[in-house]
Amino acid sequence: MENIRNFSIIAHIDHGKTTLADRLLETTRTIEPSKMQEQVLDNMPLERERGITIKAHPIRMVYNFNGKEYVLNLIDTPGHVDFSYEVTRSLAAVEGVLLVIDGSQGVEAQTVAHGWLAVSQNKKIISIINKIDLDNIDLSSVLSQIKTITDDEPILASAKEGIGIYEIFEKIIKDIPGPQGDIEKPTKALIFDSYFDPYKGVVLYVRVFDGTIREDDTIILMSNNASYQVIELGTLRMGLVKKRELKAGEVGYICAGIRRLSDASVGDTITTKENIAKEALPGYRKLKPMVFASIYPAGQTSFEELSSSIEKYSLNDSGFVFKKETSPALGFGFRCGFLGILHMEIVQERLEREYGISIIVSSPSIPYRVYLNTGKVLEIENPSDFPDITCIAKSEEPYINATIVVPEEYLSNVLNLVKEKRGIKKEIKYIEGTQRLILNYEIPLSEMIVDFHDRLKSVSCGFASFDYDLSDYKEIDLVKLDILLAGEVVEPLASLIRKEDAYSKAKKLVIRLKEIIPRQQFAVTVQAAIGKNVIAKEIIPSFRKDVTAKCYGGDVTRKRKLLERQKEGKRRMKMIGKLNLPQEAFQAVLRA
Repeated sequence: MENIRNFSIIAHIDHGKTTLADRLLETTRTIEPSKMQEQVLDNMPLERERGITIKAHPIRMVYNFNGKEYVLNLIDTPGHVDFSYEVTRSLAAVEGVLLVIDGSQGVEAQTVAHGWLAVSQNKKIISIINKIDLDNIDLSSVLSQIKTITDDEPILASAKEGIGIYEIFEKIIKDIPGPQGDIEKPTKALIFDSYFDPYKGVVLYVRVFDGTIREDDTIILMSNNASYQVIELGTLRMGLVKKRELKAGEVGYICAGIRRLSDASVGDTITTKENIAKEALPGYRKLKPMVFASIYPAGQTSFEELSSSIEKYSLNDSGFVFKKETSPALGFGFRCGFLGILHMEIVQERLEREYGISIIVSSPSIPYRVYLNTGKVLEIENPSDFPDITCIAKSEEPYINATIVVPEEYLSNVLNLVKEKRGIKKEIKYIEGTQRLILNYEIPLSEMIVDFHDRLKSVSCGFASFDYDLSDYKEIDLVKLDILLAGEVVEPLASLIRKEDAYSKAKKLVIRLKEIIPRQQFAVTVQAAIGKNVIAKEIIPSFRKDVTAKCYGGDVTRKRKLLERQKEGKRRMKMIGKLNLPQEAFQAVLRA
């Protein structure tokens, strides 16, 4: 174990984590030069298209230093705030971290968040100032900023140019401690990720803390006492590399023919029948979803296909939760919880791409707290569960603690944006030795899920950074806004909003839906209502086929007869007609 080093790379988004991982893999020749490419660990097409890391990626490297061979288990992690749970999980499997800071940007919101998370878990931090090949870096300023997280001297590097890579390897080996474990103790291994393989079943990614797991051993999942026989195990390179055993301190994978997806939960402890443990490892804090939406099958996709796909997908994304629900308009589906809007978009795209299904996602909502006159308290995640307004004593909405780092010249723009979003000021202070400020605000979560991130980047020309965590609930005058199409309530288009915003949002929404919903053979009325009171209305005009085109001259009564017949036909269609709503209609509720 003294020759094993387990570590993660953590940083703010776009500070160069994945490029640094590329250089480490290239230097250790873990990947053949002919197969080397940029973002090599971002093997998901979606990651390469968006230029972001979505999943934490573990990989094993071998490096020779002073005549000794060291095994280095690296976990590359995402930087976006919606995927910070991947960072939390990877930290539980390692002893140290590489904290990467962009030399031209300095310490940003998620640099601080990830850095303090590592400090709180007693992980050894190696700080790296990246992109030193750029001309616009202020090195003395960045050095003073790093002191807020760690006192160690940072390494100056350029992952792109390969500068400082050997110094990083030396620091990993000298400063990050080897894993502390005992192969003689009862076996304990932590599941930090998993995915479903159609041939192997559930593939578990594990970090072994004590004992040894061998091929043909009987493993026991300690959360539910389910037992399985190990069919295959090994280490993780660019694929799965078979071994005969995994010992304490190692990171690897286990296949045991697990088909019951509910048995393989991330954070669970694995032990073996041959060397059974009495107590489980601490595992992970349960994630609390912050955004909710419904997913229904569309097109040729059946509910069974959707159900199977969602179950398999959830193995690979512990931040995603779901439960069955039924809608009169869309049939059987699932009510799903996400960690943010980007997370919701990624889940939607991955379900469609990786499982080949077609889905409809309803407009997102957040969890509100409703106090009834009877004293009962309800957690409302779905607008359809909102009780009658006469039964409600008061309602509350969730707030977040937002940390925004912004250059002084853009401060007024950001303050105006935060004020517009109903932010409550907690603290504003300068970062020592810089012209940048840290803003701490409490902001309603409902204001964040729409366009806050995009607008923050826009008003700061891309220089502001943002991180958040859930704060508390505060009182709000809440109402349910229903949307009626052709006189029928479409439940998936309903939303919960502040009463004082109801009219303006309703007006925008019905106009937007009028533009989005395709015209039918009959006129369609679009209405927004609170209870039985309609507060906004638009009409989508019908197509009108020229039924008189075949009449050349003759008596006008013939044309009138054809037009009357067309009117009668449209009346019948209106009675039995149904609308096919495009996905954009559900997104319009969010954007209005």
